[in-house]
Amino acid sequence: MIRPASPEDSSAIVALWNWMIQDTLATFTTTTKTRAELETRITAQPSQFYVAENKGVFAGFVTFGPFRPGPGYAATVEHTIIIDPKAHGFGIGRALMAQAETAAHAAGKKVMIGAISSHNPAAIKFHERLEYMKVGHLPGVGHKQGHWLDLILMQKNL
Repeated sequence: MIRPASPEDSSAIVALWNWMIQDTLATFTTTTKTRAELETRITAQPSQFYVAENKGVFAGFVTFGPFRPGPGYAATVEHTIIIDPKAHGFGIGRALMAQAETAAHAAGKKVMIGAISSHNPAAIKFHERLEYMKVGHLPGVGHKQGHWLDLILMQKNL
């Protein structure tokens, strides 16, 4: 089941997001999230944050926001999607992305960007299956846990 996130979801979201930040190279982010930060963000942007449940259990989330600051980029958004590894293979990621794309389009957005670590080939394949096009490859722009990381930019017109 896909639904808008609520502040009550913040603990589950923080646990999953912080695992991704601390234990993987799938994100370049090194600063962990806090429950208060997520509660504020969810409350401020309710139409930009969705969660998935599988048999009543939190399974992942998607959120989107501005790609870059400035009015010239106002019609472009960037998303973050994280699915609990135990929930892979059930169509949850596809359903979350469909919801995010629908919400972004309804808000007048024209383009959605995924900025993906080259160390996350499953995410690249996932986006390809959703008809995202690879539009950029930025070699060695990220550094985390002693590794230099490439950033893959993928785009879908909504």
